[in-house]
Amino acid sequence: MKKIVIGVDPHKLSATIEVGDQRENALGSGRFTTDQAGFAAMRKYVNQWPDREWAVEGSLGVGRPLAQRLLEAGERVVDVPAKLAARARLLDTGHGRKTDAQDAHSVAVAAVRAKNLRVLAPDGQLEALRMLVDHRDQLSNQRVATVNRLQRLLAELTPGNAKRTSPPCRQRRCSPAFVLATSSGRPAAASPRTSWPT
Repeated sequence: MKKIVIGVDPHKLSATIEVGDQRENALGSGRFTTDQAGFAAMRKYVNQWPDREWAVEGSLGVGRPLAQRLLEAGERVVDVPAKLAARARLLDTGHGRKTDAQDAHSVAVAAVRAKNLRVLAPDGQLEALRMLVDHRDQLSNQRVATVNRLQRLLAELTPGNAKRTSPPCRQRRCSPAFVLATSSGRPAAASPRTSWPT
């Protein structure tokens, strides 16, 4: 089976790919977002080529997050230097104009022509940092939930402590019994139709 090279032109919010064989024939292409849904769709699209290698331009810069996600998914990833891709684009098209599709094509061509490209490995420091960020998010969510629960309980225990988000009684012309009921969580008792002065 022929080895397939997938050239990737990565950006912060999207990634453009071109699938090519060892003879530099384009077999497919696409543009995908870099969120979870886009990443899953990109991997599903390339599953038809099992013997594949990803060539990511700038895997130490803007392409690093995508390259690390591919490595975590068990893919083989090589780094294509930007100068090498630019040289392939210049020789292939005869001009230096850039589009995402041309960049992805030049990355794939450069990966086919070049020898001894650097094979990437998972970054342990990045994985540790990701775990710390996830743990911090969990702690923040727990703290917010605890503070909200405590505030709700205090509002129920303190008579006359109406929610600050509710409109003032002047605007609603509500009775004192209604205010007491909303702050304590108990049903409002029947009361004469008196209202606060406006």
